[in-house]
Amino acid sequence: MRADVHMHTNFSHDSEALPEEMIQGAIQKGLEMICITDHFDKDNMEWGAEDIFDPEAYFQVLRPLQEKYQGKIRVNIGVEIGMQPYLAPFYQEFVEKYPFDFVIGSVHSIWRRDIAAGSVFEGRTDEEVYRATLEETLEDVRLHESFDVLGHLDYMTRYGSAREQEYSYRRYQDLIDEILKTLISKGKGLELNTAGLKYGLPYAHPHQDVLRRYRELGGEILTVGADGHKPEHIAYDFDRGIEILRDCGFRYYTEFQDRKPVFRAL
Repeated sequence: MRADVHMHTNFSHDSEALPEEMIQGAIQKGLEMICITDHFDKDNMEWGAEDIFDPEAYFQVLRPLQEKYQGKIRVNIGVEIGMQPYLAPFYQEFVEKYPFDFVIGSVHSIWRRDIAAGSVFEGRTDEEVYRATLEETLEDVRLHESFDVLGHLDYMTRYGSAREQEYSYRRYQDLIDEILKTLISKGKGLELNTAGLKYGLPYAHPHQDVLRRYRELGGEILTVGADGHKPEHIAYDFDRGIEILRDCGFRYYTEFQDRKPVFRAL
């Protein structure tokens, strides 16, 4: 695996890493290409200030670093948008305004509350929250056009009290199948996010059964990212990620350049 296309810097609320530190960390890991994908979660206020960055400042910092490290590593500039159904028009305008190489569409919030903050689980079972998250994910992928791949599907299982014990592909097959079919029909991809392993789950996001189903349905666009927020987490457990993909029938993964997919052999 030569590329990690999901990582965060201090432009995200949950990272203190400077962009140059992440680039240098990727070079030390032997990567040939990365994409920096900082959070842009409009209307997410649960961590204090709204979880967005200044796009002009973002490009002003990252463009010179692309040039500085040219010949050592290719640095692409992306973004991870926090999808909510009513934000589809906003994100369409936002993404069209800036020259991102890659856009991850992720569901971090349901009922306008951030899943990782934990309040959505208060007074509810894990199953209720997991199902509600998948229902909102389906609505999001149907309404939004401004993303390239769906990020960390089944991410919500990190935060339930029973975590993976209340989750399986079969249990939520009705919703997961519709999400995957919608992605494929719209020419959108799926992300393998190895942060699930980092968080102690027995699977990366999404679960292997979901990846197999995506392949069975004809899904081909599949990016790989560690979702690192510090240099040591870049390309986290990518060897295992390669094994997972091969076991699920994949022989290649996808990078994006100028919002266009490029297929690479595993």
